[in-house]
Amino acid sequence: MSTHAWQKSSYSNANGNCVELSSPLGLIRDSKDPEGPRLDVDVAGFLRAVKAGRFER
Repeated sequence: MSTHAWQKSSYSNANGNCVELSSPLGLIRDSKDPEGPRLDVDVAGFLRAVKAGRFER
């Protein structure tokens, strides 16, 4: 049983496919597979990289 609460991205598309962040911060998961793998990340650093455009194609 998880001790984390999960929140979907506000940029989630109409069918709900997106990433979710945990509370407390530190984990990211795929909303389509909530029981699947989770990434343990430096969330603040990840969000800075996203805002800086480092993951744009």
